[in-house]
Amino acid sequence: MTAATGAARTAHPERPGRSDGVCSEFTVFTRIKPGEADALREDLATLSDAADDERVHAAVRQIGTLHDARHVIFDDDTRFMFASVFDGSWDTYIDDFAQTVVGARFDKVFSHSEGFPGVADPGAKDWFVAHQAPAGVFVSAYPDLTVQQIYKDQRVDEAFQDVLDTDEFRAALDNPANAELVATPAFQKLLAEASA
Repeated sequence: MTAATGAARTAHPERPGRSDGVCSEFTVFTRIKPGEADALREDLATLSDAADDERVHAAVRQIGTLHDARHVIFDDDTRFMFASVFDGSWDTYIDDFAQTVVGARFDKVFSHSEGFPGVADPGAKDWFVAHQAPAGVFVSAYPDLTVQQIYKDQRVDEAFQDVLDTDEFRAALDNPANAELVATPAFQKLLAEASA
């Protein structure tokens, strides 16, 4: 396990946050503008309703580095937390959000936080750093897999499962000419993993 504890360990020392393998965490705590918690809650509900929106999923795929994200209102509607896990450079991560449909949604949600300049503002990164707090412990279940590798693994698995379901594959397995290949430990492992 490569989880960081103690002093913050990061692949990008100029930015706070912990890393575990290729994954980094990003957690921001802000103060909600007085009287705007309900408006923030409504914007979050809209964002949640849009979770199935093809444009949002397409933008997240285009960014290609976001593992997950969550938004939380707490302390009697006075504070807000955004937390996510991403691959690569912190600066690139922020830049990528500003350049997609997700950036507009970020602006809408964070507009309820005191002092937020807007995600496209040159001071946005400094604002995020000022409100960012590294996790005490950060552990990734798959520290060596980037989002892009996970997408690829999913595509390969879906294609392989399609092959496994064909009559031609079953016939190839039963063909005596392939018996030596089918009996190899590597092929048996592949079949076992596919059926797990």
